[in-house]
Amino acid sequence: MGRVTGVASRYVSAVGVSERIIAVEAELPPAERRVAELVLRDAGAVAFGTVAEVAATSDTSGPTVVRLATRLGFGGFADLQAAIRDEVTDRLRPAADRIRDRPVPDAVAGTLAAELENVHATLEGMSTEAYTTAVGLLAGRSQRVAVMSGDASHGVAHLFASNLGMIRPGVALVSGTATRVTRDLALLDPGDVVVALDLRRYERWLLNALDEATRVGAVRIAITDSAISPVATGSAATFVVAADSPGPFDSHVGSLALCNALVAGAAARLRRSASDRLDRVEQAWRAHGDLSE
Repeated sequence: MGRVTGVASRYVSAVGVSERIIAVEAELPPAERRVAELVLRDAGAVAFGTVAEVAATSDTSGPTVVRLATRLGFGGFADLQAAIRDEVTDRLRPAADRIRDRPVPDAVAGTLAAELENVHATLEGMSTEAYTTAVGLLAGRSQRVAVMSGDASHGVAHLFASNLGMIRPGVALVSGTATRVTRDLALLDPGDVVVALDLRRYERWLLNALDEATRVGAVRIAITDSAISPVATGSAATFVVAADSPGPFDSHVGSLALCNALVAGAAARLRRSASDRLDRVEQAWRAHGDLSE
């Protein structure tokens, strides 16, 4: 389907739909593949459309749509729709609603359990192919890397861009005003890499920026919470991170762990040149007395 996806295996609703598609995509007939691509590309069209509308949009037929739903293990199209709707609804559920849920008895123990599972599910569910693709792109020193993120995950993106920039040149965190973001993306060359990080209730400016990145010919890597996330659309490699939390806000620990793994992989590829860069930085810090021992 033109992209590589690493999916955390514990999701069971609409992410479960994407997991099922990924598991059977190699054996899908061409017509069913077109329906599956529509599910991954535009979940809303399937979640709130009729069989006829989905068939028309995917240039297939009603029986083909139903056959795909059955192949994915659902009782029919209605069950497939219900699974996607559940995930879309949960993705759009704001913190103001989630904080009204019954609190966990022990927030510390609940957080420990959730974060351990987030890291395990994110890294264990990551496909080798997705990781190899992304690391190869990030280690390509002739290509610039632009990192973009929604506000909630800005800290993770900042650290990722900073660490990656320590081991290779041409890394920038794209943020600021709309004019600045548009300028930075317009100056990318075809083949440059854009890493996008955002979770549910995706920020509109980021989605617009990704459209601009595609227009200029950039290659995209997505870090998001669902294989059917709009952030993942058109990406060369997509990583689905687990983000559960006992509190009202999504966790970004899984995202941080994934970013650390990507930097580690790029550093291994760039060992000699990365070592030289880190030595120069360390010497400069020591010469200026910037850090206290």
